[in-house]
Amino acid sequence: MSAHCCAGPSHSSADPRYRKVLWLALVLNALMFAVELGASWSSGSVSLLADSIDFFGDAANYAISLAVLGMAASTRSKAAIFKAACMGAFGAFVLGKAVFNLSAGTVPEPITMGAVGVAALAVNASVAVMLFRFRTGDANMQSAWICSRNDALGNVAVMLAALGVFGTGSAWPDLVVASVMALLALTGATTVLKQAGRELRHSALHSH
Repeated sequence: MSAHCCAGPSHSSADPRYRKVLWLALVLNALMFAVELGASWSSGSVSLLADSIDFFGDAANYAISLAVLGMAASTRSKAAIFKAACMGAFGAFVLGKAVFNLSAGTVPEPITMGAVGVAALAVNASVAVMLFRFRTGDANMQSAWICSRNDALGNVAVMLAALGVFGTGSAWPDLVVASVMALLALTGATTVLKQAGRELRHSALHSH
């Protein structure tokens, strides 16, 4: 799903409350990356592997957001473009991995998928709630919100995939969910790129 890019009350990206939220989000995402990476290998789930890579990417993105807090608007917009490129690369990788696993015919283990999906949803829902108040800021802040929102939606999808695999004994639910997660990343990347592009043009006009 794409994010709604309407204008709204802007929050300063140097807000100390926002900085604390980003630090907490970084730690939680790094922790869940390690948990899901191990679970994906033990279960053979593509959607869990995709989600673990997404957690790693988000941890890196939150680190970038922290690094550019308080910097010039153009610098924050360029950071957002970099993060959007990472989101897009993640989406492309997951689509390729889904095709690879389809040809391999591996059926994942659904119990591990479901249990880890529940834990991941709890983490991402908490981060999404904390970032919700900052979603109408600049492109850099918006990208952090999009990451957390997409992750929570992805976790719900992973749990549905686990039910599907359990009920059908087929890998198709896992592969479909992995593809949906990839499309979410690609759509989110497009949204952030558009917003960052507008901000860069605005900065360039006001710098002359």
